[in-house]
Amino acid sequence: MKLGVNIDHIAVLREARRIADPDPLDALSIVKRSGADQITIHLREDRRHIHDNDAENIVRLSALPVNLECSTAKEIIDIVSRLKPHRATIVPEKREEVTTEGGLAVTGTQTALKKAIEQLHNAQIEVSLFIDPSLQSIEAAAELGAEWIEFHTGKYANIYAMLYSNLRDTPYNIPQLDLPRATLKKMLHDELKMLRCLSVDAAKMGLRVAAGHGLNYHNVKEIVEIETIEELNIGQCIIARSIYTGLEQAILDMRALMLR
Repeated sequence: MKLGVNIDHIAVLREARRIADPDPLDALSIVKRSGADQITIHLREDRRHIHDNDAENIVRLSALPVNLECSTAKEIIDIVSRLKPHRATIVPEKREEVTTEGGLAVTGTQTALKKAIEQLHNAQIEVSLFIDPSLQSIEAAAELGAEWIEFHTGKYANIYAMLYSNLRDTPYNIPQLDLPRATLKKMLHDELKMLRCLSVDAAKMGLRVAAGHGLNYHNVKEIVEIETIEELNIGQCIIARSIYTGLEQAILDMRALMLR
């Protein structure tokens, strides 16, 4: 299973003080040396962390493939088309959200999404769609001509946190209910079963499958067992651990958990 390291949160730390340090560009060699397979960044419309010059420098200088997450906004798609990262992952965006709250509402008839995919393909950029795990979304992604899908695993992470961390104030938009442990275990089992079955369905349709959002050192081991998921994109927990261990060790720790 491949690991894409999302380095947005290095830029989040920089923007907290609106200074030039830390620079996410400095992470590139460390991520590569640590055995990761991909750099992931998100150029948001509000530029709350990664800026245009960050994206340009990272794509130009990274020795690893760059997965650039983006919305369908014309300005953003034009930038991505010019920069030519290895992959563009189209995600939904809302200005008021803290982080991406769910997957794209994908249908085969969305004009803006179709135009964005066509423009990216014309620029020789492979396309992934960040979706909630549902058969309808997978079928629409295949119909739209995407090469990849990435499952939003926030619901899985939320259930896991409620079951094993006794957390009730979780950020992934499912009802915050004080549920019995047996119920949570069944919910977790069902969510994993759905991810496994849908990833097989996607592979049969010719789509490659990634997953990400809310994954961490505790909950990743069950996702790793799903063989048709080829890649995980993980950021916040790795950058958080790196404060204590250093970035290289934080990535090595995650890689160790992802060995099948």
